[in-house]
Amino acid sequence: MTPRPLKEIGGLLLDVGGVLYQGDEALPGAAAALKRLKASHLPFRLLTNTTRTTRAALAARLADFGLDVTEDSIVTPASAAAAILDTDGARAHLLVHPDLIPDCPPEAEAPNAVLIGDAGEHFTFERLNRAFGILIDGGRLYALGRNRFFRGKDGFELDAGPFVAALEYAAEVEATLIGKPSPDFFRAAAAAFGLPAEKVLMVGDDLEADVAGARGAGLEATLVCTGKYRKGDAMAAKKGGAHVAASFAEFVDELLG
Repeated sequence: MTPRPLKEIGGLLLDVGGVLYQGDEALPGAAAALKRLKASHLPFRLLTNTTRTTRAALAARLADFGLDVTEDSIVTPASAAAAILDTDGARAHLLVHPDLIPDCPPEAEAPNAVLIGDAGEHFTFERLNRAFGILIDGGRLYALGRNRFFRGKDGFELDAGPFVAALEYAAEVEATLIGKPSPDFFRAAAAAFGLPAEKVLMVGDDLEADVAGARGAGLEATLVCTGKYRKGDAMAAKKGGAHVAASFAEFVDELLG
């Protein structure tokens, strides 16, 4: 499967963690590459499964790293969740990181659903068991993402995926996925450019959520060999019809020439 030439791409979706920054600093060359991309006027959005912080806080953090983006350019599962739950008539109990609450729908007094994200150290037995109680009584499960892990400042860390799977197994339910790799999430973000999906490219470090997810939604994709990239991922990405770049900076160099 041959990927579309980069010169035919009209819009970009960029993952954040592992692509633009890692831990407490920007990845080498990322700030300069992002500045060059903005100067090119090629439209882009940041499409991230980050569910530990708000869009405003993420924009501020990226600014501290020298990465100049606006809050409005960031698309997260939490920012999309309210409309989806409202359409479904779902009243959610929030099993998310406390920092994310401002971007989430309000906590329901009488929940008939659970909204789960990466709660990190707040994944306690008590909180998981309360969520289980809602689900076992017929509640619906909504997941802001189901990534298995990510690379933090001290190495690989568990993401929300294992906890989503635990609740699915225990309550015998299937989660409705709001974030990556949901095809609807990619397509909605791509549609904001006014372009067909095949003219939009996703750049990410996650072979499953970023690359396979984007390709499954009809988008092009590039895997960068930073962040959670592991040996063998590049070959799998190429077999799936994706581009591969050593880093975001190298990708921008190749894209813009």
